[in-house]
Amino acid sequence: MAAATLKDVAERAGVSIKTVSNVVRGAPRVSEATRTRVMQAVGELGYRPNPSARRLRTGRSGLIALVVPELTTPYFAELAHHVRAEAAELGFTVLIEETRGSATEELRLATGVGASLLDGVILSPLRVSPDELAAVAAGFPLVLLGERSYDRDSVVADHVLIDNVAAAREVTAHLADLGRTRIAAIGVDRQASATSRQRLEGFQQALHEAGLTYDPRLAPHVQEFDRRNGLQAMRTLAALPAGERPDAVFCFSDLLALGAQRALYEAELSVPGDVALASIDGTEEALYATPSLTSVVPDKRALASLAVKCLAARIRSEEPLPFELHLAPYWLETRESTGGGRRELPA
Repeated sequence: MAAATLKDVAERAGVSIKTVSNVVRGAPRVSEATRTRVMQAVGELGYRPNPSARRLRTGRSGLIALVVPELTTPYFAELAHHVRAEAAELGFTVLIEETRGSATEELRLATGVGASLLDGVILSPLRVSPDELAAVAAGFPLVLLGERSYDRDSVVADHVLIDNVAAAREVTAHLADLGRTRIAAIGVDRQASATSRQRLEGFQQALHEAGLTYDPRLAPHVQEFDRRNGLQAMRTLAALPAGERPDAVFCFSDLLALGAQRALYEAELSVPGDVALASIDGTEEALYATPSLTSVVPDKRALASLAVKCLAARIRSEEPLPFELHLAPYWLETRESTGGGRRELPA
């Protein structure tokens, strides 16, 4: 008996072939009733997609990879959710990999490990060099997410990002506008990553504009942008004499801020009374923290959409395309940790 086809499933379910394709790919914009009917027909007919046949027909597998530093980080988990949804809309399936911040892994995965199967890669790099990325992008569809570690006038690959310097400047200016004069920064890392450098640059710009002086003692080093490092850095700051202790802190990630918030609780310092606290990432954890965290919210759906569409265009183009930078929007959510007022969360 011949294997069932998309057409067979469509006829059994009473829908179009395109609808069956959308359901099989996991595209989100299909009603639950239709999805249930199609999947019932799939089960009854024993339909199985044939990726080999698709690759022979189109020259593509329909498989792309999203490569991020940490799958356990809420920011990247939320971003991956949006990338998968956007990719499904364009007919792609997403393989998700993590590098743990290893330059070797970033380069290995950027080249499309198993490139005979992958059509392209979306990579959020931390350590790999611009020259290595340029060499990969010259011969394989690659889109970069996050901060650039190369010169601003140099574009080594398609790149999707927010303006981190401007975002850091805006949230620091918000703290200064509250009348806080000893503003600390948690997120200066010893590896001098692009994320750390750019957020520190925006932080320092805002201090200068507010007539405040940058004090290196109020910028303890961290190893990672996680809760534990935020806890340790804030413990160091909280241990300073009362006259030298910060009255506001800008954390370079929501996770750092959550750790810092715990340290302030341990030190019996109130937020925002004694110390105003703000961060950047806009994750759900910031919204549900107590008090809720003021945070810069990158538009993750826009980031995902730009990255997937950019990669799809490069995959489907028969001619080389020029590399481009794409800026996604962001906004500052003022919440309880900087005196934004208590708000009831929606049920």
